[in-house]
Amino acid sequence: MINKRIELLAPAGDLERLKVNLLYGADAVYFGGKKYSLRANASNFGIEEIKEACEFAHKLNKKVYLTLNIVFHDEDLEGLEEYIDEVVKCGIDAFIISDPFIISYIVKKYPNVEAHLSTQNSTTNKDTVRFFKEQGIKRVVLAREVSLPEMKEIIDEVGVDVEVFVHGAMCTFYSGRCCLSNYVTNRDSNRGGCAQVCRFAYNLEEDDSDVKFTMATKDLNLSRHIKELIDVGVTSLKVEGRMRSLYYLATVIGTYRKIIDFYYGNGKNDEYLEEQYHILDRVANRETSSHYLNKRADHTDQYYTGRQELSNQDFLGLIDSYDEEKKILTLYERNYFKVGDEVEIFTPSGNTYTFTIDKMYNEDMETIDVARHPEEIIKIAVNIPFAIEPYSMMRIKV
Repeated sequence: MINKRIELLAPAGDLERLKVNLLYGADAVYFGGKKYSLRANASNFGIEEIKEACEFAHKLNKKVYLTLNIVFHDEDLEGLEEYIDEVVKCGIDAFIISDPFIISYIVKKYPNVEAHLSTQNSTTNKDTVRFFKEQGIKRVVLAREVSLPEMKEIIDEVGVDVEVFVHGAMCTFYSGRCCLSNYVTNRDSNRGGCAQVCRFAYNLEEDDSDVKFTMATKDLNLSRHIKELIDVGVTSLKVEGRMRSLYYLATVIGTYRKIIDFYYGNGKNDEYLEEQYHILDRVANRETSSHYLNKRADHTDQYYTGRQELSNQDFLGLIDSYDEEKKILTLYERNYFKVGDEVEIFTPSGNTYTFTIDKMYNEDMETIDVARHPEEIIKIAVNIPFAIEPYSMMRIKV
């Protein structure tokens, strides 16, 4: 029996990405501040941005979670308590944490702000979940290596909210346990500096050829298993990608929103679902797998020598405006397109409209046949049957 609708949780590397995620259907967002975050290379959020993020999300009746999940050394603790006090005043709804001291501090001082156990803790069994529940943890972000039967056992026996990663990059090592980046690049992956060295191409000393050895894990994609995750009682479905593009986030979050709503609406149209799966398959440049969900992960879930990661050019432009009287769409070009291409407009509210480009113009309304310069302002003659909202986009019909 389902007690409440499952949460769709999205990543935000900056304020614009946060807004796109929420507008495209995320129920909550997670992000890091300028300190203590595992994505140090993202733009991240200063105090004023955290305050604005909370205000924006709460107006939409949505939530904001702050990551505080690096592996702390003594030097990292300086000013931490003051920082926690400050971000709580901004209005965050939960901390994502793993350090026992920080868990204790937050649970005791701020009982009204939820404490979520980070995947950085590599939690894979019910006894560990039970232990942290006793420490005041309200939600556990399970390691990506936990199977569906193990999720069900944890939920049924411990009775704690469970958050599960459903889409995005996978670590080659156990969640939160990689030190390869430290040794190869002197960047600490557990303190925000991961250099993704598992994706590097390595020389083989005993091989005189030019062949490089590579190793990497295929991306995670559980879109075909949403019903199973809801049925076992998972609380939150989490998407990885705080450094991903606006188009990627809009597409992934918007598509998962449709799949989740399809399930709750008792949808029976398999063709509709297959279309959503196809959109997800197109948006990333790496192959995907369900990994540990229903089996032990093996070599078929990994890349080795010879893999290709080629980005497609589906994203054509971010829409600036639509003149309903003149029937002219204005957008900022992202990738090449031309007259005769079949394209699709999609909006945060889930509307889509497919058409073939018949006439288009440059910024000065001079007729052109091809758009070939990123960031160029392009105008297209089209009769769109719905309102164009902020952050609507255009892509090749996929």
